Amino acid sequence: MSQLTTNTRAFIEAQQYSSFILTNMHDGLMPGSWYRNVSDFGSGETLNIKTIGTTTLQDISEDTPIVYNPIDTGNVQLTITDFKGDGWSVSDTLREDGAQIDQLMAARSQESTRAFQEEFETNFFKVCNDTQTDADPNTINNFPHRIASAATNDVATLKHFIDMKIAFDKAQVPYSGRVAVVDPVVAATLDQLTTISHDVTAFGQQILEQGFDRDHQFLMNLYGWNIITSNRLDKGAFGDGTESVTGVANVFMSILDDNTKPIMAAFRRNPKVEGERNKDLDRDEFVVRSRYGLGPQRDDTIGILITSATAY
Repeated sequence: MSQLTTNTRAFIEAQQYSSFILTNMHDGLMPGSWYRNVSDFGSGETLNIKTIGTTTLQDISEDTPIVYNPIDTGNVQLTITDFKGDGWSVSDTLREDGAQIDQLMAARSQESTRAFQEEFETNFFKVCNDTQTDADPNTINNFPHRIASAATNDVATLKHFIDMKIAFDKAQVPYSGRVAVVDPVVAATLDQLTTISHDVTAFGQQILEQGFDRDHQFLMNLYGWNIITSNRLDKGAFGDGTESVTGVANVFMSILDDNTKPIMAAFRRNPKVEGERNKDLDRDEFVVRSRYGLGPQRDDTIGILITSATAY
């Protein structure tokens, strides 16, 4: 008699499991070149950084005393504010009875590291937005650095990029090194507005080679802005003193060098996986902790464009 499915049921495993493990989808992460990594903050809670203003010349005449004017000075502060952690474990029983447990643990470790990176980047963009005063144009040299869209459906327009360009020009921000980080919704708007070449400047080519082509989607160079996309920009109800928009805060900034970057960061403890054996609970345990701080170091090299997070 032939062996058939009807008389050999014990050898039919109805449920099968693939050796392939489906993991989460992730977008790119920003490179460290977007912020100044503070190296002289190895201890203490708050770092003070001195700032120097500009000098204004005076009219003088012969045999007339000159006025002695002090230069404006001040300081900005950076504080270690964020203390984040993660922990997980795997029991001996699971290792004995389970399948592909080593792959599971490797994936768990990778997801933990990714969570730390995404949390840092989200905080970075929030600090970018918080650097400015909400419901205020944040005017520098008579030109606003904070713009809320007044266009139909609060979408981005080409004029917004021109307005940010002239604001940075008037603030004497170097032309090279200008980056606009926009939400993918804004990128979709631009794709409909223009057929501008996707060529990049020499600086844009440099930053692409340093990781933008791998980490964030490069969209185009528009009015001197190397436009990059990100899904982790700050979202909420924001304004510029005239308009108010519930949407996303797109970030314009200079990352030419440490003196022009608007945001600084200090890592007191980088994420590091530590493991130990818990013999009482019959399992291996793993923990990760990280301490860092983010803060603004200048407000003249940053701009915020508030647009809809859904309309394009």
